[in-house]
Amino acid sequence: MSEREQDQCCQAADELYAEAGEWKINTGEETIHAKRMSGKFRTLKWLAASTWLIFFFGPYMRWNDSQAILFDIPGRQYHIFGLTILPQDVWMLSLVLLFLAILLAVVTTLFGRVYCGFFCFQTIWVDAFTWIEEKLEGAPGKRKKLDKAAWGVDKLWIKARKHLAWLVISVLTGVSFVAWFTDVFQLWADYLTLSASATEWGTLALFTAGTYVLAGFLREQACLWLCPYARIQAVMLDRESLVPTYDFNRGEPRGRLKKGETIEGNGDCIDCNQCVAVCPTGVDIRGGLDEGCITCALCIDACDSVMEKINKPHGLIRYESIDALEGKNVAPLMKRPRVLVYIVIMTLALGGIIYGLLNISGLDIKVLHERQPLYVLLSDGSIQNKYELKILNKTHDKMHVTVTIDGLDGAELVGAEKSFPVRPGKVTPYTVYLRLPRRAMSGQSTPVYFNLEGVEKPELTSRYESMFIGPR
Repeated sequence: MSEREQDQCCQAADELYAEAGEWKINTGEETIHAKRMSGKFRTLKWLAASTWLIFFFGPYMRWNDSQAILFDIPGRQYHIFGLTILPQDVWMLSLVLLFLAILLAVVTTLFGRVYCGFFCFQTIWVDAFTWIEEKLEGAPGKRKKLDKAAWGVDKLWIKARKHLAWLVISVLTGVSFVAWFTDVFQLWADYLTLSASATEWGTLALFTAGTYVLAGFLREQACLWLCPYARIQAVMLDRESLVPTYDFNRGEPRGRLKKGETIEGNGDCIDCNQCVAVCPTGVDIRGGLDEGCITCALCIDACDSVMEKINKPHGLIRYESIDALEGKNVAPLMKRPRVLVYIVIMTLALGGIIYGLLNISGLDIKVLHERQPLYVLLSDGSIQNKYELKILNKTHDKMHVTVTIDGLDGAELVGAEKSFPVRPGKVTPYTVYLRLPRRAMSGQSTPVYFNLEGVEKPELTSRYESMFIGPR
């Protein structure tokens, strides 16, 4: 390294040391004002955060003149782009939850708390709140001084603007949550005219207060003490997991970089504390994996930027496993037994979800056979069975349906000669009778199939197997 380059490195290090004096490890007794630095993981974090825009704007999407996605809990209906899912299809929801739970376990096993660092509601909202705080109050050093300063007109004006912005986001969060469960435009009208229901007002108040307190005040303490995932991750991670890790082989022993001084044996870490400064939970990654680490990888961006300034290679802090740092052989990620088991479960769950979606119909029929009596002998010698049809219309429109039978030669269906009207989103019951000449009976019971078909939409069909019962 030339003398000029050495001077530049030392000057950059001096600036970092001057700033490092303001930072210390988080122990929860004061607010953590994390430094913001650009880098690939910061960019990735913002891209991941942008997915939460769906939460805010999703309810405003329209489909066939109605809300595209609506979870109508009072009506026990879930509308997703024209597809209506009713409680009878709740098994698919169980598979979705199973898939997401296993996916979380797989990601945590492979890469640590990636969900926490990039997608978690709390993490994203804290990032947004602190971004507003930095715009109004300045860099971390200025914010700390402002917090300690005596109250005055200037401080009150700055703080009032910040908290107003926080409250606006919190209120919009509450409204957006409620909007997934009722028509969003009617909801705004109800709120603005003060005619919303007690449930709507209560949910809005709960989410507004929760967002405001958790993201504005508790911040990293919610991750450290309230969220159970920090503890659960301990049983998911192992020594082969790829997580942000400090390369102690390369970095130790640490030594401050001084002009004109070269200490033999020192590692690449110059103890600038920038990795701690950018950490939203105040963790020192150099001490090893910590339960407070949310795997946001911002410490990697910070360390790489410092390495550039002092002409050292990137990667002092990087995604790496403990075993790899210790020089042990590490199995490929996708060949680890636990990961393979997770993937098999996820595949089965996903297959069930796809099967359910492909086979879900706008019409459904259930047939209940009358048990008292099981059959009746008519005066003409024929046998009659009574059935109650439960016809479910999963569409938004009133329809007419026809019911036919097959599988029972010679049987007559009585009571279904004309089409039935069925209400949208409701179960409509009808009673029908099956009559069969006694000579046509081949046994005490015979399978019979009821076929349902929409008149206005012939592509909507359903089929149900029941039994026709006669004497021995």
